[in-house]
Amino acid sequence: MKVSTIAPMEYGRATEIWESSVRATHHFVSENDIAAFRPMVRRAFDEMAQVAGLRSDDGELIGFIGVAEGKVEMLFIDPACRSRGGGKMLLDHARLAFGATSVDVNEQNEQALGFYLHEGCEVVGRSELDSTGRPYPILHLSMAASASNQVS
Repeated sequence: MKVSTIAPMEYGRATEIWESSVRATHHFVSENDIAAFRPMVRRAFDEMAQVAGLRSDDGELIGFIGVAEGKVEMLFIDPACRSRGGGKMLLDHARLAFGATSVDVNEQNEQALGFYLHEGCEVVGRSELDSTGRPYPILHLSMAASASNQVS
């Protein structure tokens, strides 16, 4: 696996990865909300300056990360490719190349929360609603303490 740029013609594939990942890990999100989020996610690729893709050895896009103003806004891996170190690769890239120092995670997404805590992130706050005002509690995490734990 390797981290690289994502071309605009791959945004559709990245959105598919987002949806399949959400369906695999966000069991608390309704179908109506997935449908509402889909176009927002697609637009985010055009609006976010710092986006990187995770590619399989044959070059297929299998994950991505997006960072805005030092905060990881999106990190999603194709469910068929999870638990292979790709999330860590993307998070390390976000820290080193994009200067990411924080991330928000759905409180109900125990797998993602466990991943971020394992990577040294610390919970520093909580919001009852997500950024769209939906009732999906968000945990705010700091990555600053974990930056010194990176392995090059």
